[in-house]
Order: sequence, then structure tokens, then C-alpha cells
Amino acid sequence: MRLGVLDVGSNTVHLLVVDAHRGGHPDPMRSEKTQPRLAEQVEAGRLTEAGARRLVRAVARAKATAAIAGCDELLAFATSALRDAENSAAVLARVRAETGVELQVLSGEDEARYTFLAARRWYGWSAGRLLVLDIGGGSLELAVGRDEDPDVALSLPLGAGRLTRQRLPGDPPARRDIEALTADLDATLAPVARRLREAGPYDVAVGTSKTFRSLAQLAAAAPSHTLTDVGLRQLFAFISRMASADLAGLDGVSPGRAHQLVAGALVAGAAMRALDVRELQICPWALREGVILHRLDTLGAPTSSQRPWPLTDRRPRPFLNIAR
Repeated sequence: MRLGVLDVGSNTVHLLVVDAHRGGHPDPMRSEKTQPRLAEQVEAGRLTEAGARRLVRAVARAKATAAIAGCDELLAFATSALRDAENSAAVLARVRAETGVELQVLSGEDEARYTFLAARRWYGWSAGRLLVLDIGGGSLELAVGRDEDPDVALSLPLGAGRLTRQRLPGDPPARRDIEALTADLDATLAPVARRLREAGPYDVAVGTSKTFRSLAQLAAAAPSHTLTDVGLRQLFAFISRMASADLAGLDGVSPGRAHQLVAGALVAGAAMRALDVRELQICPWALREGVILHRLDTLGAPTSSQRPWPLTDRRPRPFLNIAR
């Protein structure tokens, strides 16, 4: 079957179209992104009218693209930007009324669980217990476990975009702001790390998301499947002194995300310190792939055994079938 996955994030609205079947490897067919930068359109805790219009346009465009691509289903979800907005219910209703798309807002825990599932499938059972870290625009997800469903799944409001806006106003950031944020990150992550360690030791530490991929590529001066703590420290000494316009010119750095790379590196470094991680494996699969895999797992399964969508929500699964 052909699936469309629509991911409404803090910065981008990303449509991924794949051909897939239960038990098979999802084959990417098309990818399309727009950058409404929803998180930057939140004022006094509410998504602005301009932000809502941007979202509606982006979702309508993605739906049209999915229909042209011949998708059988469109799995549409939103993460921290809408999760945190006080008027999210009204915005979701507007999107549904104007586009016909039912956006599901994932909890932070569900983000961590879907991402963990994707990493588990990528590395297989032989990898043993996994520790999975995912830095997004609005939040940091962490999960650890041996099975496909992690023993512990956590989400913290430590996204690279959020911290850039709230804590690093300079371009490049001032040294005092970097030092203050570093101290706060260490204090925040210390009890989180204790909780993850209590779940048991990990065998392989994994990083997902564009932030980790960019950092790994820059640290190795080439596409890389690993990120070391030493490499990250050396890289940070370099990028922390660069303006975002200069960072955007580096290989592996998206122009739309360059301004938040320093904050992303700070979060990555703090998480690796807190969890005593010397090296992260960089996984190309993350949240979107986890959603796809979870959906494929339910195909042909008895209704009573299907896991809900989202994982912590017991409502029926509201897939939008755009092929009919």
C-alpha cells in the first residue's frame, strides 16, 4: 500500500510518501517540505492567526500532493508546537474544516515511543538494549529498552528551536548565555539520567533527527554514522563562534535550521554527559518511520489486538483515506 505521513513540527511540515507492506521495508517515493515555522508564530502561548493560516496552507498543499501521489492513507500528526499552544483545539478544528485533514497531536511520550520503535527496527534485536535520543525543534525525547516498546520514554521541553528563542538571543550567542544554558541543561538532565539508568544499562546509544545528523557530519567533515563526545566538543568550539548565516554555508546544515544548531549541540552534549555516552550511532529512521511501522504492524491484525493511535490515547484511529 502507499502511505503518506504528514509530520507537523515546530519548523517544518513534512510529507513523506512510502510504498510499504506489513513485514516489509518502507520504500520512500516522495518527500515534500514547507517551513511555516509554527513555533515562531506562538505569542502569549497561542498560535497566531498568521501561524494558523500558514498551517492550513501547508496541510492543504500536502494533502493535494498525497492525493496526486496515489496515497491510500494519510497519517497526519503534530508535535510540540501545537501540543503546547493553548488554542490548539481551535486550530485543529480549523485545519479539519478547511482541509479535511484530522491532525492528531502526539504526546511527548508517544514521540519517544514511535522513534524508539523505528530505531529498534533499524538496528535489530542483536543491538541489545537501546538508548535513543531525539532532538527536535521544541522538545528532546529519550527512551531506553530492550523490546520494541521502551521501558522508559520521556520528553522534555529542550528542543533546539525553543532554546534558541528563549535562551540564546545573540547571533552568534554570547558566551555568558551559552554558559548559563549549559549549567541549566546539566541540572535538568541529571534526574532524567538517573531515571533512565534505573531502567538498566544500554548496549547501544542512538541519536536520531536532523540535528544529530548535521552534528555528526560536521564533526567528521563528511557524512558519518557516529557522533563522539570528543568530536562534538571540538565542533562546538568552532560553531559557537559563527553567525547563523555562516553556519548555513556548511555542508549538512539546512539554512532553515542553521540558527538553532548551537542550541542543538548544547542539548546533545548535555545529554551525552548526563548519560555517560561516549559515542552515538546515528539512525536514519525516526518519528515518521516509527508511525509508518506501527501502522503497518496493524494491517490484517484483529481489531482487539491493535495498538491505539496514538499510543497513549484510547480513541479510534482517525486515518484519512484520500484515495476514495
